[in-house]
Amino acid sequence: MPTRQTLSLEVRANALLCSLPPRMNFLRQFRAAPNLLTLLRLFIVPYLVIEILDQRYRLAFALFLVAGFSDGFDGLLARALQQKTRLGEYLDPIADKLLLSTLFLVLTHMALVPRYATVLVFSRDLGIMIISSLLYVTNTLRDFRPSILGKLNTFVQIVGVTTVLVMQVWAVPSAVPFRRFLMHSIAVLAPASAAHYAWLVLRRIQSPQTQENA
Repeated sequence: MPTRQTLSLEVRANALLCSLPPRMNFLRQFRAAPNLLTLLRLFIVPYLVIEILDQRYRLAFALFLVAGFSDGFDGLLARALQQKTRLGEYLDPIADKLLLSTLFLVLTHMALVPRYATVLVFSRDLGIMIISSLLYVTNTLRDFRPSILGKLNTFVQIVGVTTVLVMQVWAVPSAVPFRRFLMHSIAVLAPASAAHYAWLVLRRIQSPQTQENA
């Protein structure tokens, strides 16, 4: 007959084993194919910077295309393989922001992007990151979906960076006005999308459902 002490040890052991799968599941999220593509995008960033600093723009543009491919394909792969994960929900936008912000910084250093565009892009992203982190840590809000203006802002930034890199690979004098237009658009959309996002976050905080979950 098992003693009471033995039963107590078995209960503790079972409780410990029950606590392990969630952690293992979290670790297995890193091995999901979509998340591996996202990690590849993060891995590309420093090499992309090196190639731009060395003015090897053809290789830089090729790396940028690989990064863009991974960004578009990871979502399709997650749906096809049913591998949507919580890690991917946070890792994917972080990788996107890190890629774009780093490109703006290094292209400004190479005098290919005006300083005002990079300052506004960094200010917007830094402000949103700080506010979102504070709301998440204090359990005030967990819904940080991007706004329509935010998506438009990101799209224009991608087109702007792509245009700058393309102009370094192929001489396209007619694209100069288009590049200038994109930089001015980014200067307008960055603060406008930040204000719109702040307004949406305020509305979500004040919604009855958020107050009930708090």
